[in-house]
Amino acid sequence: MKRVLTVVLFLFLPYFAFSQRFAGQIPVEKKYKFKDVYDSTYGINIYERLITALEADSVRNDKRGYACQGWVEDFYENGALLHRGYYIDGQIKIFKNYYDNGKLERDFKLIDYKKSKMDIFHKNGKPKVEMLYNEGAVLKETDYYENGQIEYTEEADKDGMVKVRNSFYENGKPESTFEVSDKKKNKYSKKEYHSNGNIKEEGILVYSESSLDYVKDGEWKTYDEKGNLISDEIYVGGEMNQKKK
Repeated sequence: MKRVLTVVLFLFLPYFAFSQRFAGQIPVEKKYKFKDVYDSTYGINIYERLITALEADSVRNDKRGYACQGWVEDFYENGALLHRGYYIDGQIKIFKNYYDNGKLERDFKLIDYKKSKMDIFHKNGKPKVEMLYNEGAVLKETDYYENGQIEYTEEADKDGMVKVRNSFYENGKPESTFEVSDKKKNKYSKKEYHSNGNIKEEGILVYSESSLDYVKDGEWKTYDEKGNLISDEIYVGGEMNQKKK
């Protein structure tokens, strides 16, 4: 009996060894930890470099080493869905990401051949960011606090020049406003506010080609929280030229 058992083991030993070696070569589906894919500021943005409409610079391959085609899904270690996207030649056309609790984290979709839209959500389900793109450039953006109040808005024209850029305190009151006052001269009206709603500073900004930024130009006034005038200054091309108060 012992001799028979020895012969059987001898015959099947090469098979077991081959099976172990072969098993190690089978691609194992990767599972993700939430802490490894989530950024506290930008969220689950690890797929951004694969979005065709946003001028993707990377390609995702499947288990065989070929560029991904069709629907692809990724999962967390707890089995919850992390990502589901439609790929063509390794780059994403549309997709959705999810938190590890199952709630939607972001939704990217195409509107037409030029425009696309990204909606991002807080973990509590409320909107976090809404972005409208035109040929890969941000055309309009709205950011929200977790309580649902608008935190920031920005809108640009088709040439990429900013038309509106406003920010708000968490209580809904304005923190700063930035709007076109004279488009032909690239002049913008800028106001900053105290948290009580009173104006803190106001004046005109112009776009400077030399500094590639907006600089103060003309009369600028600053106020205390009660609305009393603190200073009144005249600027020329970003440099203070005259102090009236």
